[in-house]
Amino acid sequence: MLLRPTFAGLLLAALTAPALAQPIPAPRDEPYPGTLRVEVDATDLDHKVFRVRETLAVKPGPLTLLFPRWIPGHHAPTEDVAKLAGLHMRTPAGDDLPWARNVTDTHAFHVEVPRGVSQLLVEYQHLSPVTPESGRTVMTREMLGLQWHSVLLYPAGHEVRRITVQPVLRLPAQWQSATALRPAGETKNGATEYQPVSLETLVDSPVFAGRYMKHVPLDDNAKAPVVLHVMADDAAQLAATDAQLAAHRALATQADRLFGARHFAHYDFLFALSESFGGIGLEHHQSSENGVKPGYFVKDWDKPSRERWLLPHEYVHSWNGKFRRPRDLWTPDYNQPMRDSLLWLYEGQTQYWGRVLAARSGLLNAEYSRQGLAQVAADYAHRAGRNWRSLQDTTNEGILSAHRGQRDWRSWQRSFDYYDEATLIWLDADTLIREKTNGQRSLDDFARAFFGVPSAEPPQAGQRPLGGPRSSEAASLGVNPIDGRVEPLLYGFDDIVRTLNGVAPHDWAKFLRERLDSRNGAAPLDGLARSGWKLVYTDQPSDTTQFAETEGKYHDFWFSLGVQVAADGKLQQVLWDSPAFRAGLSPAATLIAVNSQAFKPERLKAAVGANKDGSAPIELLLREGDGYRTVKIDYRGGLRYPKLERMADATDRLEAIFAPR
Repeated sequence: MLLRPTFAGLLLAALTAPALAQPIPAPRDEPYPGTLRVEVDATDLDHKVFRVRETLAVKPGPLTLLFPRWIPGHHAPTEDVAKLAGLHMRTPAGDDLPWARNVTDTHAFHVEVPRGVSQLLVEYQHLSPVTPESGRTVMTREMLGLQWHSVLLYPAGHEVRRITVQPVLRLPAQWQSATALRPAGETKNGATEYQPVSLETLVDSPVFAGRYMKHVPLDDNAKAPVVLHVMADDAAQLAATDAQLAAHRALATQADRLFGARHFAHYDFLFALSESFGGIGLEHHQSSENGVKPGYFVKDWDKPSRERWLLPHEYVHSWNGKFRRPRDLWTPDYNQPMRDSLLWLYEGQTQYWGRVLAARSGLLNAEYSRQGLAQVAADYAHRAGRNWRSLQDTTNEGILSAHRGQRDWRSWQRSFDYYDEATLIWLDADTLIREKTNGQRSLDDFARAFFGVPSAEPPQAGQRPLGGPRSSEAASLGVNPIDGRVEPLLYGFDDIVRTLNGVAPHDWAKFLRERLDSRNGAAPLDGLARSGWKLVYTDQPSDTTQFAETEGKYHDFWFSLGVQVAADGKLQQVLWDSPAFRAGLSPAATLIAVNSQAFKPERLKAAVGANKDGSAPIELLLREGDGYRTVKIDYRGGLRYPKLERMADATDRLEAIFAPR
């Protein structure tokens, strides 16, 4: 529809056209002249709104402000800019300046700074999700999580590590908080002013705050302390036993013994136990955001909960992903695209060490750790998508998933497989090193050499320098004594291969590329066999399988019929090319009846077990929308649940891998 332009419209076009036309300045390795002050008011619990006021030094002429899009740890672009509202840019005299959004990059805002103006005031709100449908809940009446990138507009043209920020946060009365940031003084009128940091450090330092919070030191290391900060919906959820806290303290100890160095000045676990606050696991260099449902301490501690892997995984990321970071993942600001080609080490080996440290610390016992590994091995033994899509290609999944909805055929499409399939590859590498060195060396030696390396080590050719000389003491912590920044040491594929060869000579480049680029459908299970265990199936679910069913609210027929079904009969997932798939089942269907009787999980289990000799084919009544249909599945394999079984006369290397150091 063609609209006739009005005078006001023409005036607005005249004001904004130059801003729309100007390019976005590329980030330069130069300090931003002045300090960016960011004040956030997080007291509006009624509307879940963060109110932001920024003050920044400027000079007359065109200015571009950027809203962060590519955030470390997300592995994909975010679209939180849609939650930015009420934007005003003003002079100190109160004059409202017209701004314009870039037409090709919606995260960039252009404004023309008038003559004589040296300071700009920017005000807006971050409208955090009010309902689950609008996104992950980050503010409730009991707690909140502030990610600084969601309340930040920063000047284009400078690397984020060269922009100094003065953060200020106002919280509801009587709330406590936890963050890797350090206060500059006493809290006044509910507002805490933190010490100035680089914008890079600010974005890497989220805040958890709440009515009910507990702070637990996990070690007595005065130079680089580790603290667990737990917040919950109510005080009862904070009641941890001495044995539970001992396991978390052992996590810090076992990580020290694995990596041999701490590359942080302090580390803060931010841990939420909540029914309403959105679940999360997100790494940062000196902290991590962790969120699970209530009951972590007060129920099911003796059960094989997957939640017990969360803190070890995120803690390992301080070394793997934050200190040592893939070269193609590092960017000078938060609006340059990141590349995810090495996530099979960044996430895959982190997943491996997370499982190992959970066992070594006692967060999970060795039996439950083996059961979890059996589940992973079985999943990838049945991952049909390995026939067409390599593990290497799945490192693009974060970017792909940002632009598509639910995966209806997860086993065929594949997903974030660089986590768990890569776990099997690193088990393969670990056991191969142990075999080749007669048990004298292991992947632990790789971890110490690769992640425990002093941060003052000179960068390799083509690697971004860390900047400034370091003392040996500061280098051992990964802290730059010049300005206090904690910085990454970058790496590429060749650095991984070189370090592996230093541990145990082998054609590691071939080893990795064969497993990363393979499309032959076979899961990488050599590490299991070399560890003295094999994958088998039984008609009884393990404790891990049963607990996963309870947590996931489904009944698992994945390795028999090829379905996961909810208590109401809804088919949550259907395994590609499984008996159920070949019979015509899809996630669009709901299971109504089994052999002419109303669906109950027990009836489906009985039907699967009764047809082992083929005398009682399974008949299912399905509903899809308003339609009904009946299908028959002549499946004769019985119930099948994965487990690991010891191989006779084989060395039990898993026992050594899971044993505490």
